[in-house]
Amino acid sequence: MSATRLEAAAAVVTVFSNRAEVTDWALRYFGPWWKAASVDAAEVCAEAVVSADVNPRGYEETTLLVQDGRPTEAVDYAKHPLLVAHDGDDIIATSPEEGIAYRSSPSSGLLALAGTDAQRLALAATRLAREAIRGQLLREGWAVLHSSAVVRPDDGATLLAFGDKGAGKTTSALLLASHGWQLLANDRVLVRPTGERDVEVVPWPSAAALGLGLLHSLGWDVTAQEHLRAGGSFHPTQHVSVTEALLAGDHTPLWESAKRERKVQVFPDQFPDLFDVPLATGGRAAALLFPQVEADAAPDVIDGTRTLGEADFMSGATEDRYPDVFGQARGVDGGGRDSARAEVASRLAELPHHAVRLSHDVPASAALLSKVADAS
Repeated sequence: MSATRLEAAAAVVTVFSNRAEVTDWALRYFGPWWKAASVDAAEVCAEAVVSADVNPRGYEETTLLVQDGRPTEAVDYAKHPLLVAHDGDDIIATSPEEGIAYRSSPSSGLLALAGTDAQRLALAATRLAREAIRGQLLREGWAVLHSSAVVRPDDGATLLAFGDKGAGKTTSALLLASHGWQLLANDRVLVRPTGERDVEVVPWPSAAALGLGLLHSLGWDVTAQEHLRAGGSFHPTQHVSVTEALLAGDHTPLWESAKRERKVQVFPDQFPDLFDVPLATGGRAAALLFPQVEADAAPDVIDGTRTLGEADFMSGATEDRYPDVFGQARGVDGGGRDSARAEVASRLAELPHHAVRLSHDVPASAALLSKVADAS
C-alpha cells in the first residue's frame, strides 16, 4: 500500500492505493502547488481519504449494486457517462467506459475507487482528491475564481488576470512567470477573505492548456519537441495531432471545432522542469489585470471599465465537467457560498485595476506587463 498526502491551506486529503503508479500520479500532478508528499501509509491518520485500488472484482461488485433495482441517474462526468445510485447513505457510481466504480461516504470523508486499469484509475483518483480538497475549502469560506495568477516572490503580492477565453489570461501569467514572478495558477484560483481587507489566494492545480502558437511565441516549442524526441510525454489528455505537430515543428493552431483549439497539455511539474518557470504555493491579492490580445497592435495600458463580475467566479453552473455527484461540497455551490463570493468581490474591487493590450510581440508585451506588475 502506498500513499500521497495533499495539503492546500487547512485542507488535507490522503490518496491510498495498492498500486504505486496511482499515488505517484497524484504526487506529480499536485506537486508543490498542494504540497504533495509521499508518506508511510501505515502511519497516516486522515479524516479525508481517497482509496483507489486496481481491483476488477470490486468494480464488478459495485456495478451489480448500481444495477440492482436502485433508482439510477445518468450523469456526464469528466467526459464519460456515469451511472449514479445510493446504497444507504453512500453514493455509488460506475463509469463503464473507464472501468471504474466509486463509493462516496460524505459524512466520513471516505472516497473509494475500484478499477481495472491503473492509468485510468490514477486520473480518476486525482480528480476526486482535488474535489475533496475543494469541498473542504468551500465549507471553510473559500471561493473559486476563473483567473490566472502570478506571485511576486519577495512579498507574496499576487496579480490576478481575468477575461474570457482567448483574452490573454494564460499569456499574461506565463510572460510574467518568465520574468521574475512565480506561477500560481493557469486558469483558476481559490480565494478567501482574511484579516480586515486581504484576500488570500492558493492554486487550483490542473494541466495547463497552451496553444501551439503561444508555445512558439514563448520560445518553448523547441524544448517541447526535444522532450518528446527524448521519449518524454505531456498530459495524456493531449490530442495525438498536437504531439505530431510538436514533433514536426509545426506551430499552426489546430482546431477541434470553430471555438475549441487543440492545445499542448502541460503537467504542473513541467513548468519548472522544462520551461524554467517557478511555481508558487500561495499569495495575497494585490492587483487585477484585464488583458486583451490584438495581434498587430502595440502593447500598451488602455482605458478600461472592466471590473470583477459574477462570471469571473466558478459555480455549479459553470463547472459542468465535474458536477458534485459525490457530495464533497455538501450543499455549498461549487464556486463558494454567496457570502464568500460577495466579500471577495468587494475587497478585490478596492485593488488597482489594469487594462492592457498585448500583441504577438512577446518581448514588448512582457516588458509592458512587468512594468504594470512591478508597480502594483
